[in-house]
Amino acid sequence: MSRIMGMRGFLTSSIGAPSIGVTCAAALALPLTLPATAAPARAERTAATGRVAEAEVPGRTQSLPLVPRSRSRVAGAAPEQGLYRAGVRHFSLVGVVWDDPDTELHGRAQVRTRSAASGAWTGWQDIETHNGEHGADPGTAERSSGRVRGATAPLWVGDSDGVDVRVRADAEPAPAAGARGGPTDGPDATLPSGLRLALVDPGDEAPPQGPPADAPRSGTRTDAAVAAYAANTDLVPYGAPDIPELGRWATERELSRLNGGVPRAKPYIGPRPPIVTRRGWGADESLREPGFHYTNTVKAAFVHHTASGNKYTCSQASSVIRSIYRYHVKSMGWRDIGYNFLVDRCGTIYEGRAGGVAKAVMGAHTLGFNTNTMGIAVIGTYGTTKPPAAAVTAVARLTAWKLGLFGANPSGKTYLTSGGGNLYPKGKNVRLNVISGHRDGYATECPGKQLYAKLGTARSSAARYQGR
Repeated sequence: MSRIMGMRGFLTSSIGAPSIGVTCAAALALPLTLPATAAPARAERTAATGRVAEAEVPGRTQSLPLVPRSRSRVAGAAPEQGLYRAGVRHFSLVGVVWDDPDTELHGRAQVRTRSAASGAWTGWQDIETHNGEHGADPGTAERSSGRVRGATAPLWVGDSDGVDVRVRADAEPAPAAGARGGPTDGPDATLPSGLRLALVDPGDEAPPQGPPADAPRSGTRTDAAVAAYAANTDLVPYGAPDIPELGRWATERELSRLNGGVPRAKPYIGPRPPIVTRRGWGADESLREPGFHYTNTVKAAFVHHTASGNKYTCSQASSVIRSIYRYHVKSMGWRDIGYNFLVDRCGTIYEGRAGGVAKAVMGAHTLGFNTNTMGIAVIGTYGTTKPPAAAVTAVARLTAWKLGLFGANPSGKTYLTSGGGNLYPKGKNVRLNVISGHRDGYATECPGKQLYAKLGTARSSAARYQGR
């Protein structure tokens, strides 16, 4: 259930955002006086990297190299790598990463885990291979940072202390007699190099209510947490864990205020839904890159599923999001979590990438189409499982409000310029639904057949919420 606290009170900053790649300075949005009771930052940053040491932040990521598995060397046999570890430090989410983000994993990744509570091992579970369809667009600073790696989807497994993983390449025919080279040369010729297993511990539950625990004392300022908390002060007080819902007329008044007091002739905008902020789900702001990147507008929304499995409860959703956030940043090398928003099975909406929920924050969700769009991920896997009605309704409510801020019609179509991908070459002008599935911009199974089938319902509902 949503943890919305019914808070009110607004500041009067503008919704305006800088152009692509511009970094927002935290100090510009920082309130002049912060709560005197707030605690100092938890950890000192290292002079060399500017990041908090791994042991000093909540949660952790264990990175373990995979090794070749013993297999009979017959012609055409598929190479396999794996790892078995019992008694590792607790983790709740797993994924497989490799060195080159442009190299695809053609094969199958499976894992079984041991419950930390019962000691019982699960059966083998498939880990969905992403193969590049998520991430920053080619040529952007985030994509070109040198830190980005290839990776599978993350899989939520619950509190575990043992793991057994196997990654097997698709079998390919052996090269002809006398041929040099070929896909089967060497034991791992058809697997990406540098395969590693990521075991993610999400850390503690969301922080208690009250002043932000990692806000600076009066007279001092710290970095990413201050900036993230201040990014939503055009809607709620600094550091609020939740953004409360607004009725139709209050939302229209807010839209006028955000537009500098200039009323829109016919404001097609849905009522603002309740949203859990990054502070509300317990984001460790020291993990991500500093600053925010914005685009010029929001013309469309791409709907995703996280492909992390459906074995979570709504009370665990914040832990799942913290795990995905850590996986995206620490394991995959992204600047922040890729999605702009996430939705759990109970219909609760969560702020994703930092920068302000009402602003045009550039995400890393749909390779080639991150500019002037937003990404919404429904937590779970929806290839054969139908998404809960509450989640579909939440997508409709969120898009009706957020697209309405930028004058977009959820039941209409728009043109987007491709940044490069496997469906459309870079620079191509593509006509897409304003509410599209990930597969509309990139050849992928995402957001799963069952969730994709519900996008028509989301479009019509969102338009109705907008009063169209």
